[in-house]
Amino acid sequence: MSTAPTINHPSYYADYHALREQLSANSPAWLNDLRAAAWDSFDGKGFPTARRGNEPWKYTNVRPIAQGRFDASASGQDPVELLLAAGNRLPSTGFEPEWLNLVFVDGKPVVTPETRPGIVGTLEQGWTTGDVNTGGLPENLGQHARVEEDAFVALNTAFLNDGAYVRLPDDYDEEVFLNLVHVQNSPDSAGYPRTLIVAGRNTRLTVFESYVGADPAKAVQYFTNAVTEIAVGEGAKVNHYRLLDESSAAYHVGTTRVTQARDSSYESGSFALGCALGRHDLSVLLDGTGAYCSLNGLYLTDNAEHMDNLISIDHAHPHGTSRLYYKGILDGRSRAVFGGTVMVREDAQKTDAQQTDKNLILSDRAEVDSKPSLLIYADDVKCGHGATAGHIDEDTMFYMRSRGIDPQTASQILIHAFASEIIDTVTHEVVREHLDRLFLDTVTGKTISGMGNSNSGSRQRQGGA
Repeated sequence: MSTAPTINHPSYYADYHALREQLSANSPAWLNDLRAAAWDSFDGKGFPTARRGNEPWKYTNVRPIAQGRFDASASGQDPVELLLAAGNRLPSTGFEPEWLNLVFVDGKPVVTPETRPGIVGTLEQGWTTGDVNTGGLPENLGQHARVEEDAFVALNTAFLNDGAYVRLPDDYDEEVFLNLVHVQNSPDSAGYPRTLIVAGRNTRLTVFESYVGADPAKAVQYFTNAVTEIAVGEGAKVNHYRLLDESSAAYHVGTTRVTQARDSSYESGSFALGCALGRHDLSVLLDGTGAYCSLNGLYLTDNAEHMDNLISIDHAHPHGTSRLYYKGILDGRSRAVFGGTVMVREDAQKTDAQQTDKNLILSDRAEVDSKPSLLIYADDVKCGHGATAGHIDEDTMFYMRSRGIDPQTASQILIHAFASEIIDTVTHEVVREHLDRLFLDTVTGKTISGMGNSNSGSRQRQGGA
């Protein structure tokens, strides 16, 4: 265990050592060992602030997080009051009667399911009381998102205190719907949400995972470092929707790691409405023959916001299929980064993989860096990728204006139509309507500017073998 703080993160060092004994008091030995290994890994790496030799973070500056003072033990106003203050930004009572609700406010569980004992609960219940089946915790927690791979994963694991735990036993015959909400709003606080999902063989699960500030319109500065691990068993099907709707001054770094077994299906919808700095690192390992994943994403940035999506898909076995489709809408002086990598290993013959990234630029001052790539080591595959960035063309706007539609209304219609292609991939009707309303409320009043006077070109690349 390190005995002196490094120059990069003295405040995180102080918080960790102040909380270490408290975290360890009611934890099993394997969890304390995991936390200790995580801190050692983070202490050795430090934050990824280097400009060189740091490709995954090349376009995203995390110095404000590294040098900031975010208190891991901060506790603001009453959690229930914060939850009520969030208002219509989150579905606090669930989408339908069959949905289970699990809500954390500033890291504390406020709402937990009253039904399905042993299926959905908290991590602390799993490792202390056994209210959630403890089988699978040591084998899965920290094994998909490994502490040695990333400094933010290591930091989250070092502060791991509670979180959401879903474990569906093999051949569980009912589909489970979970509304998982994390609300954070205490100024200058650091939150470390953690989620572990283990979907057994032939199970079905739908999860809506939300990260929200009590009032996203208020510029409350805090730091959310979230990690989600998902193990999809043989023949299982998981639908996973993720919403980022934090405070306009918040920093959010999210990591999702997914491992899929044979003939499993994982469908993801990632939706982000912006914050000061947002990052989602999603990695999917198709670790069984015939596995399928579909990753869709939509993000909207404004003012000086920064959004970074780093997506990777690893085809490790034959007959795998993947679809990756992300869209961004950028306004103001905002910036977006998209990095999409699809790897096809040597033994993963008959792979079918496609990835696309499209961006709509509403302002001459907005910027997007898009880097789709294919790494193909097999010779019998069907793969392709492409990326575009640009404005709505002038002819489309002229046509709508000629029909008597004012510029603001025409802009809103075109922006909403661009976003709807991703929103419409959400299969659950009520979830889809909730997301559509949030995005529609956000784009209301926006006007497309700078058409025909943009420095943001477009490009299209296709690759295959």
